[in-house]
Amino acid sequence: MSATSPRTPLTDSHPGPVPSGTVFVLVHGAWHASWQWASTQRALARLGAASLAVDLPGHGFEAPLPSGLLLPGQPGLATEKSALAGVTLEECAEAVVAALRSVRRYPKVVLVSHSAGGAPASLAAERAPELVDELIHLSSFVPAGRPRFADYLTSPEQTATTRGQGLMLGDPEAIGAFRINPCSADPAYVEELRLAFYDDVPAESFARWHQALSPDLPFAVPTTPITLTRERWGRIPRTFIRCAEDWACTPAMQDLMIAEADAAMPDQPFTVRPLPGSHSPFAARPDELAAALTGGR
Repeated sequence: MSATSPRTPLTDSHPGPVPSGTVFVLVHGAWHASWQWASTQRALARLGAASLAVDLPGHGFEAPLPSGLLLPGQPGLATEKSALAGVTLEECAEAVVAALRSVRRYPKVVLVSHSAGGAPASLAAERAPELVDELIHLSSFVPAGRPRFADYLTSPEQTATTRGQGLMLGDPEAIGAFRINPCSADPAYVEELRLAFYDDVPAESFARWHQALSPDLPFAVPTTPITLTRERWGRIPRTFIRCAEDWACTPAMQDLMIAEADAAMPDQPFTVRPLPGSHSPFAARPDELAAALTGGR
């Protein structure tokens, strides 16, 4: 750990040898889980880097499914109250903090967030900056300029060219979640899902990806305001991996978040690393993503 690192030194409460190198803590975005990072984790391992992928509350194998999702005709899917309606952003951030604490024995901890995962990751870094040596936003929400992801998702920079706006089912506030239908039998819906989030994944390969998605993102994740401070979140070195052909978080919106964060927190401006392709490089180009994450370190 360098002399300028914001993390606290290790103590005797963590016995055993200290591993060498960097560990990446990977936080997924909306409707995803730890398993979508698997190919990237293998690529990171080949580069000599350790990693830990987090399942946020209500995601992964513990994700509850609406009762009609897998039934013929999917009855009530657009109206059934989500089992995740009560999940808070604070709970999601605490899951990230717990993951960060579990890897404190590594000399360098890099917190990586994708898409909506920028909300809990940013709040976790604000709450526990001593556990993070670097932040990497992979086309993910940065709340330094505007406090809610929803504030950027409704910006002209996003709405002018984004795709997938017709994918949501029902009233998110009434359901308690932003719900999609990863098991849809409608080819047009599935294709729009692919074009919005996995544009450079071939259509013939997309079935395994969209069927691995969870239907619900807790309503609180993109709608809860986050307050970041220059003394805590703002002191952590940060990088933004900018996805050049992203239809879900448009390049214009990515640039807006970067510019507003740098204006609000000028002490540690973003280092921007370009990456070709769509919103989900962990699916389309995991080796290139791993190279961008490591940045030659």
